[in-house]
Amino acid sequence: MYQRNLKLGLTSLFVLALVVQSSLAVPPWLKLMPFQKIEADANKKYQLTEENGPWMILATSFSGVGADQDAHDLVIELRKDYGLEAYTFKQSYDFSESVEGKGFDQFSNLNQVSAKKMRHRNNYKSDSIAVMVGNYESFEDSEAQSALKKLKIAKPKCLNGGGLSTEGNQIKALRDYMRKMIKTEEKKQKGPMGHAFVSRNPLLPEGYFKPKGPSKLVISINKDSKNSLLTCPGKYSVRVATFRGAVEVDPKKIMEVEAMNSVSGSRLAKAAEKAETLTQALRKQGVEAYVFHDRFESTVSVGSFNNVGTPRSDGKTEINPQILRIMNAYKAGSVVGNRQGYAPKSISGIPFDVQPIPVEVPQVSIATDYSFGF
Repeated sequence: MYQRNLKLGLTSLFVLALVVQSSLAVPPWLKLMPFQKIEADANKKYQLTEENGPWMILATSFSGVGADQDAHDLVIELRKDYGLEAYTFKQSYDFSESVEGKGFDQFSNLNQVSAKKMRHRNNYKSDSIAVMVGNYESFEDSEAQSALKKLKIAKPKCLNGGGLSTEGNQIKALRDYMRKMIKTEEKKQKGPMGHAFVSRNPLLPEGYFKPKGPSKLVISINKDSKNSLLTCPGKYSVRVATFRGAVEVDPKKIMEVEAMNSVSGSRLAKAAEKAETLTQALRKQGVEAYVFHDRFESTVSVGSFNNVGTPRSDGKTEINPQILRIMNAYKAGSVVGNRQGYAPKSISGIPFDVQPIPVEVPQVSIATDYSFGF
């Protein structure tokens, strides 16, 4: 009991000391805290940039007469009264130009076939001003979810009537109409930004949001492979053999596989075994072979290269001679005789693919190395 009281006393003194210290000098790390004061200068434009995000909340958008001013007013109010970092983002839409549709033009001739040309039913151009909120690291960010809940029920003064006209503003008119049609109490509690949602920063490239490297499960599956493709030093290799297992679509079984961090299913296990055996056989022949397993198949690749080929002036790529040599060495040969087709090459009864192809080597980031101990 004495030790417990002593610990509580020391903890209280430590907290008190921190409070006293913070009153004397503000440490640099406090500038990173979410409760810092958000700038809200009505004379300043807060426009979205690539440095914001990468994940944000699309609060609402405006179009038509006065859209710029309405968006600016909302940004300032969200910053000043709600403590949220808000920005404007302008997007232009052009529905006046023709687009290429599916199929072919019925008036095309046999010598010159052209794609079908189509036009939008509503032939017009317009601009939309979106109000984006926050700078969040991920979709599931707790701060993003908290801000989203706040925005959905918020009723900013600039959106609550305020004498704003809906003339020429389709979004405002639709918002007012939907508010009148609301029936349930739950929906009535939502404010004018009740349809806000978490979104990407539209200024960032699509590649920014693509998964970086293989998943934790795939890394775990390949961790014990002696010659895993994940250890290949080059950017590319040549896939010479593919062994497919049973594709698992049952969500419950997929969860079981992830929980065990192992390959399940007899067909998939046999596929993995064949790939391992073939890789070892190639290694014994002095071939730089690698094996790779995922949820659906196991593959064997040969070689390590930093480029697939050399770009030519006509826009095509001259394939790397070493890659081409490997592709020709393991591709299937033509069947001689009455039967037409291809006869895959094999080692110890294990066949290679009919046509080997260059593939990218899956890259494991340094962060992943530390996380999963690969």
